[in-house]
Amino acid sequence: MASLVSQCASLLVVSGVFFVISFTAVLIFLRLWVRWRAKSLLPHLRQDSKGRRLVTVGFFHPYCNAGGGGERVLWVAIRSLQKKHSNVSCVVYTGDIDAKPEEILGRARQRFNIVLPKPIEFVYLRRRQWVEACKYPYFTLLGQSLGSLYLGWEALMNFVPDLYIDSMGYAFTVPLFKYFGGSKVACYVHYPTISTDMLQKVTDRTQSFNNASFIARSSFLSSFKLMYYKIFAYLYGVAGKRNDVVMVNSTWTFNHIQALWSAGNRTHIVYPSCDVSEFVKIPLEKSLVSKERTMVSVAQFRPEKNHSLQVKSFAKFLETVDSEWGMYKLVLVGGCRNEGDAERVEALRGLCRELGVENSVDFKLNISFEELKSCMASAVLGLHSMWNEHFGIGVVELMAAGTVIIAHNSGGPKLDIVVPFNEEPTGFLADDEESYVGAMTTVFRMSDDDRLRLRSVARQSVSRFSDEQFERSFLAVVDPVLKSIEDNGGK
Repeated sequence: MASLVSQCASLLVVSGVFFVISFTAVLIFLRLWVRWRAKSLLPHLRQDSKGRRLVTVGFFHPYCNAGGGGERVLWVAIRSLQKKHSNVSCVVYTGDIDAKPEEILGRARQRFNIVLPKPIEFVYLRRRQWVEACKYPYFTLLGQSLGSLYLGWEALMNFVPDLYIDSMGYAFTVPLFKYFGGSKVACYVHYPTISTDMLQKVTDRTQSFNNASFIARSSFLSSFKLMYYKIFAYLYGVAGKRNDVVMVNSTWTFNHIQALWSAGNRTHIVYPSCDVSEFVKIPLEKSLVSKERTMVSVAQFRPEKNHSLQVKSFAKFLETVDSEWGMYKLVLVGGCRNEGDAERVEALRGLCRELGVENSVDFKLNISFEELKSCMASAVLGLHSMWNEHFGIGVVELMAAGTVIIAHNSGGPKLDIVVPFNEEPTGFLADDEESYVGAMTTVFRMSDDDRLRLRSVARQSVSRFSDEQFERSFLAVVDPVLKSIEDNGGK
């Protein structure tokens, strides 16, 4: 009997060793095959008309046509590379298969006033549905991350760049390009896929948009979800740590990424590029000359943006002004990307009807850059309500435009944006309906001089987030990586 057990154990060991050797051999073969195959993919991007070798930079941004703050960072990053490096050719991996290249670039020009100095290449990905949250009603983070591996492999099969930059938060794609493609790898993190705050919410059994009430009410389900989150956080850290350099958009994101990835001195805060140059041209009027006192919100219609808090706070505020009800208006400006966003807009319209403020709330979807500026120019007050917003480009734009900002008392707005400038206040922070209503009341009761002073200081403070500052910071991080590629003659 002992002999039989010993033989079985030996067989298991031999089988295990054989599996490891076979699996390793397959990985090595795939790596060599991908690198051999890469030489024949889009060869015109690797050499200019004079035969000079070009350095290729690929940006993984499946939703490059969405029109949000992350997309603005993408286009300014590409523009900064093109302006400084004549030997760099840029590629964008996009899932916007229904948009032609000229349409995507036209939208960047319309929405962000950005024109690229040189052409770029688009690699169209047809499996983007695998990273859609709606595809995974349960275990969404894991489902989307596994889906990103599938989408990332499609990208790798279409083109292997010298430098791969994940500019949308798909950390699990990084090892694919590093180990199979042999690319240098970097990322720009707008928001961690999982954060210590998310873990804390599950631990505390707090209901939120990503922690359903039926889970928060159950001790067993909360414990199971916490274990799942911790395992996922570990895997997320393993993938993220593979980056050669890590760029994050705020102090808040920096703290979370350091806790999860432990990437040390490879992690850099690079504030996102915000279009302040156009908004600061809006004149700062001293008094409220318009009979209509407008509040404006600028944010994509995603669940975490918490537009309902703005509508409810606005409705409560109107209850305090009595006969002046008709003087106030709330304008919700935002990108509507898909059917899910459209459904949220309809739900918000329903909430407005329920609260009796439908005639005082306007929705402006997917508007042009000029119309956006017009909305901001006519507004007295700007609203932001996302808990733990990673940064808050919309907040910066509103401050630059001269609105008095009321932002959520958390994340980037709290730590980086709505902070004293030259020891003077730059806006207000709030975190529930009562505090938003209180801030609204304070703003409209301020004297013209005090309000003008606050707006002027806030406008001055946002120079920290200009395109020029972003370009300097971005290039300072990326240039050493490009130089190492050039010194090595490519991969």
